[in-house]
Amino acid sequence: MTPPHAVRSHAPLNPRHRLLPLLALAMTGTLALTGCDELGDPTDSSRTPDTTAPAGSALQAAEGLAVKGRAPKTGYERSAFGSAWLDTDRNGCGTRDDILAAQLDAVSRDADGCKVLKGVLDPDPYTGTRIAFRRGASKVDIDHLVALSDAWQKGAQKWSDGKRRAFANDPLNLVAADSSTNRRKGDGDTATWLPPNKDYRCTYVAGQIAVKKKYELWVTRAEREAMTKVLADCPDQELPTGGNPTEAPTR
Repeated sequence: MTPPHAVRSHAPLNPRHRLLPLLALAMTGTLALTGCDELGDPTDSSRTPDTTAPAGSALQAAEGLAVKGRAPKTGYERSAFGSAWLDTDRNGCGTRDDILAAQLDAVSRDADGCKVLKGVLDPDPYTGTRIAFRRGASKVDIDHLVALSDAWQKGAQKWSDGKRRAFANDPLNLVAADSSTNRRKGDGDTATWLPPNKDYRCTYVAGQIAVKKKYELWVTRAEREAMTKVLADCPDQELPTGGNPTEAPTR
């Protein structure tokens, strides 16, 4: 006798039974294409997870900046921001010498107590190198973190003269840096230029964000994306604060 488990049925198969597995497979495929997409596929790497930037961080501030297109540069002149290196804080010294004295080491001043004659920038934030400063043969510039012409195209052209003078002389927006590197930067924003010294980039971008927030300047979409990309490596980078009032005293 043939064992029971070897018995084969020769009864004809209902055609509807043949279609059931195919219909189930088709429905599974449809769900994979529609249902999961609507609910959200947690394995989809193209999705950006919801994150909360730390309170007080530069990243949090960047996310709060207004985003607009760049306005025309029409009408921009350096003189729109006042004469270079005014004494807006009324301490008797021009802004350039104030910044040199604050950011250089081994500073030697003139008899007037203001002019910085010698000093050392160590390290230069933009290159990470050591630069000796000597008045009259300087390789050190005072850079505006947010360039004046960049500010002009992102809100400053509608400011009062006093606010533009304050912006140009605010220590929050000023850094002593290698002159040749600074001149290669030009009026670039974060989307078009970053310091060669990668260790300084988080600090640099945080400084730009602080200035733009303080003076209510906007950023382009590409600029904010570049800012958040840099700060993704340092999400706890603090937002700098301080500097001078946003309206300079009358000349």
